[in-house]
Amino acid sequence: MDHKSIVRDRVFAELRKVAFPDSRFHYDFGEFITDFAGSDDALERLIAHRFYQQAAFLFITPDNCLEQLRYRALRDGKRVLITSYAIRRGFWLLDPARIPADKLLYAATLDGMERLAQAVSLREIMALPSLDYMVTGTGAINDAGIRFGKGHGFFDAEWGMLYRIGKIGADTPAAALVHDCQVLGETLHPEVFDTVVDAIFTPTRTIEVTNPHKPTCGIVWDLLDAHMFETIPPLQELKDMESAPAFRQGPTTQLRP
Repeated sequence: MDHKSIVRDRVFAELRKVAFPDSRFHYDFGEFITDFAGSDDALERLIAHRFYQQAAFLFITPDNCLEQLRYRALRDGKRVLITSYAIRRGFWLLDPARIPADKLLYAATLDGMERLAQAVSLREIMALPSLDYMVTGTGAINDAGIRFGKGHGFFDAEWGMLYRIGKIGADTPAAALVHDCQVLGETLHPEVFDTVVDAIFTPTRTIEVTNPHKPTCGIVWDLLDAHMFETIPPLQELKDMESAPAFRQGPTTQLRP
């Protein structure tokens, strides 16, 4: 096994002690990002942080540990962009102005999301405001903000697509919400497409990352797994968009809050 796989196995053994099983995937952490004991405390740290406080439009991954964050964001009047089923069913927009107040919690769940959200293509996302904040869960992360993830590269693909169509920039803050046992002291060097987070929120601490690496390469097609391209329609849409001579969209430069 490679180094990351060895680290994942070690972390997942510890995570099993505090994780909540998924109704479909049980404790198979290679298939989903779990919720865990103490995630409410990590959530409060994230919500109190300036990145969240100053954000009006967030991208939040469909991870189990972020369900309450999606609910709180909607309750706070913030719009949320999310992907569904490993990005295979694309991007969805949750707009609290269009969702009944008594349905916000349901809308934040994976089962309720697609019933109450609006499916949006990359072309439609281009017409929306720029995103203020990107939040993800992960399988493991080091204290320098480099994520180990599940090994699928979904968040990096989401970052690459949104960067390429100009909805985020190199200064758009990103954060991870994890259990303390998922934060490691491992030394890693990010790949050109790895998205390093600005902040890590755990039940006991907030870790601010100095000079986090943000990829500015969009999608590196030569390095993209062929199966991802074949099964993720937004990647196919982006490839089609980039092939058009008139496509000149680039990143949106933003000042970090």
